[in-house]
Amino acid sequence: MFWPFKKNRTGKVRLGIIGMGNIGKLHADYLLAGRVSRCELTAICTSSPEKQKVYAAHGLKIFSDHETLLKSGVIDAVVICTPHYQHPALGIAAFQAGVHVLMEKPIAAHKADAARLIAAHRRKRKIVFAAMFQMRAEPRFRIMRKLIRDGALGKIVRVNWINTDWFRTEAYYASGGWRATWRGEGGGVLLNQCLHNLDALQWLCGMPRRVRGFCQLGHFHKIEVEDNVTAYLEWANGATGAFISSTGEAPGTNRLEIAGTLGRLVLENNKLTFTRNVTDMIRFSKMAKEGFVKPDARTEEIRYENAERPHAIITQNFVDAILDGEKLIAPGAEGIHSLELANAITFSSLKDGVIELPMSGATWAKKLRQLGRKSKRKR
Repeated sequence: MFWPFKKNRTGKVRLGIIGMGNIGKLHADYLLAGRVSRCELTAICTSSPEKQKVYAAHGLKIFSDHETLLKSGVIDAVVICTPHYQHPALGIAAFQAGVHVLMEKPIAAHKADAARLIAAHRRKRKIVFAAMFQMRAEPRFRIMRKLIRDGALGKIVRVNWINTDWFRTEAYYASGGWRATWRGEGGGVLLNQCLHNLDALQWLCGMPRRVRGFCQLGHFHKIEVEDNVTAYLEWANGATGAFISSTGEAPGTNRLEIAGTLGRLVLENNKLTFTRNVTDMIRFSKMAKEGFVKPDARTEEIRYENAERPHAIITQNFVDAILDGEKLIAPGAEGIHSLELANAITFSSLKDGVIELPMSGATWAKKLRQLGRKSKRKR
């Protein structure tokens, strides 16, 4: 058991939320509805008088600065839902205050800051540090991961993810001065929308060895960061892949295809299909006596139930890790992987060349500072 709090004898984790924008409100809604057991939302931190009034009506403690909240003694854990650049400083402050952390994605705006956050957590081992990568809690991705891990797909040879159903309007980007700016957000569709997909990609297939990104900045919107992306990925075993995303394409597509020597998994329109080769394709190629034949295959649909409230599942796992030492579904330190992929794809495009992984976090941080000096971020 990781529980370090002597004042709280309720047997529940007292949870606070820092940042009450769209995602902060989502977390507050399911917590106030009692969707997470052995957990109580006790406090929120926001500078908005209107939001303070709303949540005070629910009987919550209201704070306007994070330091006072973290030192208040009314919370045992915190969900951090602020703009990206604030995540490392807030996480480190929580660790130092002895408060467990569930960090919204991304865990930082760039790899160097993420490494600093992770290093700070290593010095506070009894503190639970989790990341909000709720796609790991969804049955469809858990099934795919098990099939890959069990060898049902054979050796992975190709991965393609067309992920263009992140459509956003100009009104969305105008909703916050920090949005879609180098200084305020640190990136665009890759860092904001696609972190979940990039996390799932590396969780399923491992980290690529090299990437080549092609990013269009402000292609569909009046923004300074990327909103249209095509990336080439290459793994150490020779597998290759493509990752395509956009916030300006409608109706958009979400199709993930993973091909291996023993078959192909396709996830599209909430339908998961597995086409199984009767024989490994490489072995079949070597043994075949004819030139225009291929292995027999059969296609089956894999049924699954959609996860209800996957965010709440990750939060429940976080609470259970605090109280019982349960293994985390999404450890906070693993948040650096999807962040590195997002950073590397963008950096590759800007420098017009391939990025070898692991990439230099310091080099990208320096480039990001240069971009930030020309940023149009509003207060």
